[in-house]
Amino acid sequence: MIAQRKFITVAALGTAQTLAWASSYYLPAMLAAPIARDLGSPAFIIFAAFSVALVVSAATGPHAGKAIDRFGGRPVLLTSNLIFAAGLLGLANVHNVIELLLAWVVIGVAMGSGLYEAAFATVVRLQGKQARGAITGITLLAGFASTVGWPLSAYVESHFGWRVACLMWASLHILIGLPLNAIVPKMRRTEDVAAGLDSISPELLPQAPVDLKRTQFLLAYVFAITWFISTSMAAHLPTLLRDSGVSLTTAVAIAALVGPAQVAGRLLEYGFLKKAPALLSARLAAMAHPVGVAALLLVGAPAATAFAILHGAGNGIMTIAIGTLPLLLFGPAGYGQRQGFLMVPARVLQAGAPFLFGLCVERWGANALWLSAFLGSTAAIALMWLKPPSYRLQPVAPARAGEIDARQA
Repeated sequence: MIAQRKFITVAALGTAQTLAWASSYYLPAMLAAPIARDLGSPAFIIFAAFSVALVVSAATGPHAGKAIDRFGGRPVLLTSNLIFAAGLLGLANVHNVIELLLAWVVIGVAMGSGLYEAAFATVVRLQGKQARGAITGITLLAGFASTVGWPLSAYVESHFGWRVACLMWASLHILIGLPLNAIVPKMRRTEDVAAGLDSISPELLPQAPVDLKRTQFLLAYVFAITWFISTSMAAHLPTLLRDSGVSLTTAVAIAALVGPAQVAGRLLEYGFLKKAPALLSARLAAMAHPVGVAALLLVGAPAATAFAILHGAGNGIMTIAIGTLPLLLFGPAGYGQRQGFLMVPARVLQAGAPFLFGLCVERWGANALWLSAFLGSTAAIALMWLKPPSYRLQPVAPARAGEIDARQA
């Protein structure tokens, strides 16, 4: 019964995450051009508004994480559905750039409280140190967000217009997102939550890292580089492949392999690497992009497919690592707020990634990949510096309300 309840929770969260990502992160790719034409603005204005939303999500994340630590994930995720719906409804009714920016600010608040970090924090509150499998399951399902979101947005936009497409996504958050997130078990009292973090019986608890600030800095750096590379490749991969000697048609086909490769990487993590240490999985995944770049730039076009698969698989596993490494290194107490803070640099850097890396591509062409390979290698080195936590055997009693933060500190 418990296993069935966990499966239902992961399935609900994973499906809700697919909706959340498809209606936010993957929305501009299909709707930016028609929105720009309708408003009489250049397309980069639409993407600039989207970048603002990412910055807003970075500012929102720690507050959402703290709320999940205190109340559980259900109320935060349900609220995010309402905010998503409000933002998308507002986007469907914009008539100038100011209204566009305000709509994306609202969507940014929803992204900060309703995407992966919130879902990861939710399952950690429910399952404690055993949440690694749930985090992997959520990312497996949500890995199809672009596969579902792009064709659906494009179809509705081509037949009914972009405003109807935004209204459709807003409606889906109410009709599908709310019921799915309502399935998530709720935390009844702070005492119950505290008891859920650590067993009442004696158990092994992770020691706090010797150098807490250093560990947090390294993790934040790894996450920031991961999102920078991922977002840069999402924006410029077909162009990079074409500059490396691949025809445009072939470049688009090869770039499309990244999505399935991400899912394959997550399946690898769920199966073969399931019992491997989380740090080992992350280190291997961080090296996948640099190895793929070296193959592409040294061998040329024949290695383009291998590059796309390595990049996709590595990125898929690193998405899981963003959820599992803080859990491994710091434990479940205070996970949500800490995760929110760790992701602030990542979201900010992600917001500027398409523009910043685009300047490199414009100047250096495919050789810009050497920069992303270098950055990926530094992330792998940072992961090498991280050490698995030592453990101590300590009896743990249920904490009283308000004692969780004190115990974490």
